[in-house]
Amino acid sequence: MGQGDRDILELLKFELNFVEDGGYGRSPRTPWRPLYIFEDSPSCPNLGDPARPHPCNECLWLKFVPEELRDQDSPCRFVPLNEKGETIDYFYRCGTQIELEQALVAWLRCQISRIEQRLGDSTGLLEERTEFSKLAEAL
Repeated sequence: MGQGDRDILELLKFELNFVEDGGYGRSPRTPWRPLYIFEDSPSCPNLGDPARPHPCNECLWLKFVPEELRDQDSPCRFVPLNEKGETIDYFYRCGTQIELEQALVAWLRCQISRIEQRLGDSTGLLEERTEFSKLAEAL
């Protein structure tokens, strides 16, 4: 597993903690509007800067956005959160904040589990190779 995957895993875990700690509740700076998933997270490189100096293609969330939607103004709104393909944007238009956060938490947990399992599998393969090397040396 490469450093990029470790960065993604760290990002996912951070975001899960942020959501579960109520990070998307009302902001004291902007109490008149709900906070946007990912865009109003400390994980967003443009957090709090309306000029958005960092292009979205520098953001790790872009990895989860379908290729054909990566040129949108806020591509992170198009991360599919479930098997039906419902995105953050979908929940903004057709769901509630509670439904959105539930889907987000489930998606984050699924992604974390998938990457951790892959990390465990790659660690297991490395251990197997080491054992085979030791056996070969013994012969």
